[in-house]
Amino acid sequence: MSYRHPAEPDFEGEIGKTVQISQPAWPGGASAIGKPNVVMIVLDDTGFAHLGCYGSTIATPNIDRLAGEGLKFTGFHTTALCSSSRACLLTGRNHHAVGMRAVSNMDTGYPNMRGAVTKSAATIAEILREDGFTTFATGKWHLAPMAECTAAGPYHNWPLQRGFDRYYGFLQGETDQFHPELTHDNHFIDQPASPEEGYHVSEDIVDKSIGFIRDTVSVVPERPFFLYLAFGAMHAPHQAPDEYLEKYRGKFDEGWDVAREQWFARQKKMGVIPENTALAPRNPGVKPWDELSQHEQRFAARLQEAFAAMLDHTDDQIGRLMASLEELGLDENTIFLLVSDNGASQEGGPTGVFDEMKYFNMMPEDVDKAVERLDDIGTLNSHSNIPWGWAQAGNTPLKWYKQNTHGGGVRDPLIVRWPAKLGREGAIRRQFCHAIDIAPTLMDILGIEEPKTVAGVPQMPIHGKSLKEILFDGSAAPSRSTQYFEMGGDRGIWVDGWKAVTHHTRGVPFEDDQWELYRLDTDFSEYHDLAAAEPERLKEMVDIWWREAEEHGVLPLDDRGAFDLFRASRRPGMPTSRNRFVYYPPLSHIVADACPPVFRGWRMTFSLDHPAGNGDGVLVARGNINSGYVLYIENGHLHFDFNCFHDHTLVRSTLPVPTGAHDISAEISPNLEGGAAVALRFDGEEAGHGTIPKMLFMISSIGMDFGRSPAPVSNAYDAPFAYPGRISRVTFDLPPRKRDKDAREAADKADEAQVRAALSRQ
Repeated sequence: MSYRHPAEPDFEGEIGKTVQISQPAWPGGASAIGKPNVVMIVLDDTGFAHLGCYGSTIATPNIDRLAGEGLKFTGFHTTALCSSSRACLLTGRNHHAVGMRAVSNMDTGYPNMRGAVTKSAATIAEILREDGFTTFATGKWHLAPMAECTAAGPYHNWPLQRGFDRYYGFLQGETDQFHPELTHDNHFIDQPASPEEGYHVSEDIVDKSIGFIRDTVSVVPERPFFLYLAFGAMHAPHQAPDEYLEKYRGKFDEGWDVAREQWFARQKKMGVIPENTALAPRNPGVKPWDELSQHEQRFAARLQEAFAAMLDHTDDQIGRLMASLEELGLDENTIFLLVSDNGASQEGGPTGVFDEMKYFNMMPEDVDKAVERLDDIGTLNSHSNIPWGWAQAGNTPLKWYKQNTHGGGVRDPLIVRWPAKLGREGAIRRQFCHAIDIAPTLMDILGIEEPKTVAGVPQMPIHGKSLKEILFDGSAAPSRSTQYFEMGGDRGIWVDGWKAVTHHTRGVPFEDDQWELYRLDTDFSEYHDLAAAEPERLKEMVDIWWREAEEHGVLPLDDRGAFDLFRASRRPGMPTSRNRFVYYPPLSHIVADACPPVFRGWRMTFSLDHPAGNGDGVLVARGNINSGYVLYIENGHLHFDFNCFHDHTLVRSTLPVPTGAHDISAEISPNLEGGAAVALRFDGEEAGHGTIPKMLFMISSIGMDFGRSPAPVSNAYDAPFAYPGRISRVTFDLPPRKRDKDAREAADKADEAQVRAALSRQ
C-alpha cells in the first residue's frame, strides 16, 4: 500500500510503511544540470550605431569580440523606453499587457501603467529558478514602482521577489555613477569606496557579478546560472574615470554631421545596413554643425566625449566579466546576450545639458555659461546628456530617438554568442525580432515549456516567439508576422516587412495623426514614405494596430506629459500622496520618488537634542553636488543650501544653534516670480532668512538622508558629515493641494502653465 504526504501530494517516489519498501525522490533542481549558463547584458540609451561593431568609431573591442564570435542582429526592436523594454525582455510579453506602458515611476490608475509587472507574467528568472538555475541580477532594476522602493517596502516587485536569488545595484531608472544609491538584496547600503579611491558603479556591479558567479561555481558547479547585468550606461549621467575622458579629447570636434556620415559609411562597409540604405534627414531641431556657435560646438563636442568615454569604460567592464568566465572555464557553454533597451536619448535637448534634470524642469541650457566648466563634464561635478544631433548620430541611419516609435527609438543592437553550439564565426541576422522574443528563445534553447502557473498564479500567454531557428539558420523566416508599438502616443505596426508609424504631437487628437508607411525590408532607415502611394495598405495596417492595441491592453491612449503623469501617479496610500511626512531617524535612505514633493514649498522641522561643543553635521540632504538641498550645522550655525544646478543659494542663521532639546526649522515659501523665500527658525523664532531665485519641479533623481550626506550637495563640507547629536523626529509640512490661498494658487498655476508650455514644445 502506498501513502501520500500532506506536504507533497504529488511525490514521485513511493511511500510505504517502512523505508525498506519505499522509494525516495527529490523535487526540482536536477533538470537544470548540464544546461548552459546565461548572461544577459542590458545597455541603456545606446543607439543602433553606437557600438563599434554597428558602425561607430567609439572603442568597444570586447563587445565587438562578442559580435565577431557570435550573431549580430540588425532587425531587433524594443519599446523605445527602458522599463517597458526590460519588462518585455524578462517576461516575453508586451509591455502594456504586463502593466509597464512607460517607466516604473508611474501608476496612472489604468492596468497598462501600474509601474510593476503583473504576477501573471512571470519573469524568465522565476522560470529558470524553478528549473534549477541560480539567478542573479546586478545593476539597474527600474521594474518596481519607485515609491515602493523604500525600507518600508512592499518588496514584492523587487528583484528577489521576481525570481532572482541575489541582487546588487540600484532600483531607480538612473543613478550617479560615482555616488550611486545602492541596494544589496533587500536593503540599502553605502557604496564600498569613494570616488577619490577610484569608485565607479559599473566596476562595482561587475565585481559583484563575478563574485556571485564564483560563489556558485565553487560550491555547486553542476548548477547553471542566469546573470542579468543591467548597466547604468549609457543613460545619463555620462560619467567616466579621468583616463577615459582624456582618451576622447578632441575626437568629436568635427561635429555630428561628419561623424554621422562616417558611421553610415562604416555600417555599409561592415554589412550592418544594406548598400541601398538612405541616410535619414536631420530630425527637426537638429542644426547643421557648421551653423552652431563656437561655444555650442565646444559644449556639444565635450558632451559627446563624455558619452564615448563612458561607453569605452563600460566595454572594459564587460571584458573583465568575459575574462572571468574564461578563467573559470565557463566561456564555451555560456549563452551571452547583449542588448540595448531603446535608442539614443533625446533628453539632452537641442544643445545638450550639463545636468539632465534641466530637461525635466524645462530649463534650457545656458551654453555660454556652460563652456566655463567644460572640464567638469563627465566627472562627478556633472550629470550630463548629449544633444539631439549626437543622439541622432548614435541612431544612424535612422530618424527620431528614444521615446519615439520610428527606427531611432525602437531599432537597437542585439548580440548573441554561444560558442558551444553556434561556434565562433560571426554572422549577421537581419530578420525582424523584438524584445518579447528573447525569453521564449531562452526557454526553447533550455528545453523549458511555457508554464501555465507560476507560484500558484495562472499565467497569461507569452506573446513572443522563439528565435532558435534563426540562431541556427540565417535564411529562416521571421518567427512571427506582426508587432505593434506605442509610446506616449507615438504608434507603429510592423506586418510582414511593412511598417506604419506616426509621430504624435501632444494634445493633437489621435485621429488627426499623420501616419507614414514604409517597406522596411527594402527601406532600412524609413526614408521613403509610401503612405500616399498605398493608402489601402496603410488603412489596413492602421486597423491592425487598433486590433493589436485592444488585444494587448494598450488602451486608453495617453499622451500626457511628465508633469501630468507624475501627478496622476500619486495614488492614495503611497508616500507622496499626503501633505505631512513624519520621520524618526535613524532610518534608511529614501529614494526620490518617496521623498516629499516639495516643489510647492515646504516646512521641515527637526526635533533635536543638540550637543554642547562640536555639534556640526548634516540634518537632511536631498540630491547631490549637481542639484538638491541640504540643511546642516557648521561652526555652530544653521545653514540651508539650495543647489540649482551648481547655482547655490545659501542661508545662514544669525545665531548659533542652541544646545539641548530644541525645534529647528526651515520654511521655503514659493513666490510669484518662480523663486521662494527661506526662513530659518529656532523654536519658532526667526534666526535667518534669504531668497531662492529659482525653484525646481524635479529637484534630483537622488533621494534623501537624515543625519548625514552620503553624496555632498555642497562643497562646503566633506561627505558624509554626520551629525553627532540626536534627531528624534523630523516633520515635513507641505501646503494643501486644494489651492485655497491666493498666493499659492497663483504660484501653482504659473508653475503649471510654464511646465505645460515647455512640454508642448517637445
